[in-house]
Amino acid sequence: MDEQNRNLILATVLSTVVIFAWFILFPPESTTPPPQTATTEATPGEATAGGATIPDQALPLPGEVKLESTTPEELRRKALARSPRLAVDTPRLTGSIALRGARIDDLLLKDYRKTLDPDSGNVVLFSPVGTDQAYYAISGWIPAGDLSFADVPGPDTLWEVEKGDRLTIDSPVTLRWDNGKGLVFRRTISVDENYLFTVEQSVENRSGKPVRLAPYGIVARHGKPKGRSYYILHEGAILEHDGKLEEIGYKKIPDLDFDPKERGNVEKIDVAANGWVGFTDKYWMATLVPDPGTAFKAVVKYFAGADIYQVESRQPVMTIADGSTATASTNLFAGAKEWETIRHYEETRGFERFIDAIDWGFFFFLTKPIFRVLHFINGLIGNMGWAIIGLTIFIKALLFPLAWKSYVSMARMKELQPEIEKLKERAGEDRQMLQQEMMKLYREKKVNPAAGCLPILLQIPIFFSLYKVIFVTIELRHAPWIGWIRDLSAPDPTSWMNLFGLLPWDAPGPTSIFGIFSIGVLPILLGISMWLQQKLNPAPTDPIQQKIFGWMPWIFMFMLGNFPSGLVLYWITNNTISFVQQYIIMRMQGVKPDVLGNILSSFRRHSGEKSG
Repeated sequence: MDEQNRNLILATVLSTVVIFAWFILFPPESTTPPPQTATTEATPGEATAGGATIPDQALPLPGEVKLESTTPEELRRKALARSPRLAVDTPRLTGSIALRGARIDDLLLKDYRKTLDPDSGNVVLFSPVGTDQAYYAISGWIPAGDLSFADVPGPDTLWEVEKGDRLTIDSPVTLRWDNGKGLVFRRTISVDENYLFTVEQSVENRSGKPVRLAPYGIVARHGKPKGRSYYILHEGAILEHDGKLEEIGYKKIPDLDFDPKERGNVEKIDVAANGWVGFTDKYWMATLVPDPGTAFKAVVKYFAGADIYQVESRQPVMTIADGSTATASTNLFAGAKEWETIRHYEETRGFERFIDAIDWGFFFFLTKPIFRVLHFINGLIGNMGWAIIGLTIFIKALLFPLAWKSYVSMARMKELQPEIEKLKERAGEDRQMLQQEMMKLYREKKVNPAAGCLPILLQIPIFFSLYKVIFVTIELRHAPWIGWIRDLSAPDPTSWMNLFGLLPWDAPGPTSIFGIFSIGVLPILLGISMWLQQKLNPAPTDPIQQKIFGWMPWIFMFMLGNFPSGLVLYWITNNTISFVQQYIIMRMQGVKPDVLGNILSSFRRHSGEKSG
């Protein structure tokens, strides 16, 4: 086997490994922990972290509600009707705040729909208790000293409106609750033009004695989110604490150590000054962010009996003198993980490493700059499909010096083929002698047989990174290109099995056993581009190599048929540019590729095999 073909086979094997490694998109096994019972009260305890006294105890959650309904929509309406509400209406959010518990438990994202269908409805982020998979945020106070949970507002306390009738970006709302024992609690909620809520809590002490309390924030979700889980993507709890990022998947949270004091499976981390904690899904996130410089305890918790996942931020205990008022605030990000938006919060609000809420993966040093370039080009062009093509051209330009050396080496290898064939005849079955003579020939002619493989090897981490970018960034979700490609993060929706929509039946879907064969226009173009690239060189003389190379483009075509359209578009563009580069460089080196002749000879060879 000559070195040029050996390099190509090596590259093919490596590329195949890449594809299989990244095509593991099925739900992980779920585990069921031993059942425990959630509680709404606990004996107060305190712990010291970084010099700050922070409560260390179970926090209350709303009681579970059993509602009956025939549809999810009706169930949601019934759950929302259980509490008086204040409307939330911003350019990007709509929903309401429940006065019972002052919970932010009803949020829809105006800019995002569930599917490409314009009538599919907006993406629902938060849902109230009583719905299937409730998801909400609560703030409150942890009693310390002589106080108990009966002295502070809880998750079911009914608040009264002191100021405002709806929450907008220009009009915060203030809620008030008097415990009847000299403590008056207020909660002012504001929201910006994107997805950031600020919850400012205050306690006015008229009790005749000092009191001790600590502010907290909770994001809770009932049940694991529905839908597929992905091994290549983190979904679950995410914690940033003093420059360190920690991720705990939904599958692993129930396996945390059980803490009797917390009545659940718990992990606690003391944050000295900067951090945040929340839940992250593929495109959405709900995160508690105390003001930078605030010490707090980040908690991840699971109540097995109630199947509730929970994250908390617990701030230090405050001592409030009689006749004085104490205030504490925290931030809640609840929305889409848009790169530009969360980067803005990182830079302007000091939310440390907030951009890492996006799962950039192992090759973060490549995925981050690749996305920045893609985002920049998209800003200039206004179309993600053309931006991917522009990104591919940019990457090929960066790698051009290596490509030049590679294709020059391949051209020189082609010139040496007659001499190599003579060496093979002379050496006969003596493989050691053949290798020695070939290496001597390469040294004399200053040819590096491995040079042709280097650019292809460099493409592997780029392929990894671009696949990650297309898969996890919301900017690619429902992003159209041209014509039938309306979502670059999804596979090509057309199929040759119904003549691309001309025949009156649906093609097999991805869940069908025949789904892998139901490929569209882009994967077919990918196969053709790989096939044409092969025709720059004559077919190998070895019949086994001929079969391998003959089938390779079409195997890849089906393997990549259900990959995101954006990735297939990148590969087609990459193949096309590589074809042009190789053709021009080979011509400049005096080698004239006979592409048409190689194509015709392959057809003649197949015809001869059939007739034979």
